Amino acid sequence: MGKLLRRTFLLGSAAIAGGVAVGFYMYRTPYPNPLVADEDKGEGVFNPFVRIAADNSVTIIVPRAEMGQGVVTTLAALVAEELDIELGDVQTEFAPAASAYYNRAMLEEGAPFQVFDNSFMAAMTRDIQGVVAKFLAMQVTGGSSSTIDAFSRMRMAGAAARAMLIGAAADEWQVAAASLKTHNGTVVDPVLDRVLTYGELAAAAAVQTVPEDIALKDPADWRYLGKSQPRLDMKAKVTGKAGFGIDVRLPDMLFATVRMNPRQGARMTGMDAAVAEKLPGVVKVIDLGTGYGVVANNTWTAFKAADLVQPEWGEASYPATTDAIFARIDAALKAGGGFDMRDDGDAPGKIAAAAGKVISARYTAPYLAHATMEPMNATAQWTDGKLAVWSGNQAPTSIVTQAASVFNLSTSDVSVHSTYLGGGFGRRFETDFSILAARIAKETDGKPVQVTWTREEDMRHDMYRPGAICEASAVVDDEGVPSIGFRVAGQSPIASVFGRLAGAMAPPGNDKTIVDGLWDQPYALADYRVTGIPVDMDVPVGFWRSVGHSHNPFFHESFIDEIAHSSGQDPLDMRLKLMEPYPAATGAVRAVRDMSGWGTPLSTDGVKSRGRGVAFCLSFGTWVAQVVQVADTDDGIRIEKVWCAADFGTALDPANLEAQMMSGIIFGLSAAMEQEITFADGAAEQGNFDTYDAMRMHQAPQIEVRVLATSGKMGGAGEPGTPPSLPALANAIFAATGKRIRQLPLSKEISFT
Repeated sequence: MGKLLRRTFLLGSAAIAGGVAVGFYMYRTPYPNPLVADEDKGEGVFNPFVRIAADNSVTIIVPRAEMGQGVVTTLAALVAEELDIELGDVQTEFAPAASAYYNRAMLEEGAPFQVFDNSFMAAMTRDIQGVVAKFLAMQVTGGSSSTIDAFSRMRMAGAAARAMLIGAAADEWQVAAASLKTHNGTVVDPVLDRVLTYGELAAAAAVQTVPEDIALKDPADWRYLGKSQPRLDMKAKVTGKAGFGIDVRLPDMLFATVRMNPRQGARMTGMDAAVAEKLPGVVKVIDLGTGYGVVANNTWTAFKAADLVQPEWGEASYPATTDAIFARIDAALKAGGGFDMRDDGDAPGKIAAAAGKVISARYTAPYLAHATMEPMNATAQWTDGKLAVWSGNQAPTSIVTQAASVFNLSTSDVSVHSTYLGGGFGRRFETDFSILAARIAKETDGKPVQVTWTREEDMRHDMYRPGAICEASAVVDDEGVPSIGFRVAGQSPIASVFGRLAGAMAPPGNDKTIVDGLWDQPYALADYRVTGIPVDMDVPVGFWRSVGHSHNPFFHESFIDEIAHSSGQDPLDMRLKLMEPYPAATGAVRAVRDMSGWGTPLSTDGVKSRGRGVAFCLSFGTWVAQVVQVADTDDGIRIEKVWCAADFGTALDPANLEAQMMSGIIFGLSAAMEQEITFADGAAEQGNFDTYDAMRMHQAPQIEVRVLATSGKMGGAGEPGTPPSLPALANAIFAATGKRIRQLPLSKEISFT
């Protein structure tokens, strides 16, 4: 028996060790390069990011979606820096859908630890998340992670290609590779004054063995990185040559649109399409189960015919009105439970013992639409049992896997061609518009069909930013230091997204996006509790620019402001005191203090009053402080100026980072001022910009941005400008008017001019 047990143990140990070894081997093995060289062009394909042709043209493959954030330029600069070529001369292409372009950083930085937590457990968890990212192989743009993920990989791709080109030249000249140099797309022999272009070497260099000891440039020697660069995509965009999803044109193309049940997720129980089918130019009307599609010879005809169909809609599974939806959120909040994402000290005990000294507030945030300028659209074609999709998207491999599942295909039979995006903000992370195009293309006898949504269809069938309610309470000690508790209830974006894209339950554990912006902020408080309460409801929600950080900082920074005023402290000075252990945070706050002239008197010339508000948020690795200045006029509140200081850790393109901060600020102020999605009879009431308005040009304030790079860890840029703008505006309105507003949008209680 002893021998048998020992043998069983040894066999089991061998199996475990073997499994670990196999798993490690698979993890270290790179995914196949999806690029194929064009022999007619004498191309050499060096890796998934670099292709060079005999005519000396260099093409850099961009693995992330370009939706205005400048990623084409910054990622190309990473390669050009190490490849030693002129950045302005390179060509760029969007990557095909392939595992080689998986995003490690997004999942790695999504670990449930604060950015400033550098403990062993935090580091280990991030590493594990990175391993999981490799096996999931999700090619996705999100989480402000594009540059973070590419920073080492794409520089290494450029450096490897350069080393291979040098190796090919060394073979050609029969000299040591170490004796050669490169300069602007050429390999140079400085001893014999010989030159070979990259194009002349490309084919031979591409089959060279990649050296193992490739060194990246010292930042002191950077030519492009760390400096502002002209946007590579700008000329094509201003001349109309840039190809967006809605611009795709193919031979024999048909055009279509969809009308889905406005009560999202519910069925279409009947349809009378007789009148629509007789309209000249209409090809067919297709029953899609939860709605219908109209195929025609042009988009306008499809739109007009869709209006003539008479559908019968089923009922929604979620509450029918805004009040009823928020009543369910409120009920979850009152029922208690949930999960504690941060529980330092004994905040509940301190607050309970303080009796009449407690400061408390209740905040609400509405559902929001993404409202991208280019409405959802995709083109699809079926040929010999294979599917091709053209779309502006944030997750091409998700489209591949979803289509393969829906249509019972091999993933190798699905190809995705990504285009520029006319806005994404998380909406084009979803696959619904691409899959619907594929379903309609199934009915067009092999002809490609472009499916374009109307603005109303787009806005009323969004995956919304979830609404939320937050209850906050605090007590301040004799030193002015608060003990704070937050309880926030809302739907889980992770659960909703996983249900749609994976047809499965959300991954185990707590959805930190419910509490992001509350639990992860650099406030050194001994007593600090943050509780998240998931609300089970079928309103489709998803990732909206900055996700949980889009509304929770409104709760957090508004309440910090209330604590400061209630305890007789300056709001900015109190933040500096509470953030003292975090120099990146205090550096950003001090910067906006100096930029804005915080504490100096404000003129009241021509207005009733003026006020400044401050807010801070650490999101996606970037430390951002903002001050907003408003004027209270006879016509309403006018936003006059915004000052923003952002510490990115590493600033690869300062001008682009500045632009992204401005973009995020305008996006956040728009949401703060006017925007909300409300529901009646189970359907969203807003359908266009007349009822879901964005900030207009005459309302846009002066914005001054200061780019900092001291935190030591690279942060993102696409989203971090949005979170502080909402509470900074609300705090400025309080400073100007004495009116504390605890619900978004702020226009529920005041007007803007």
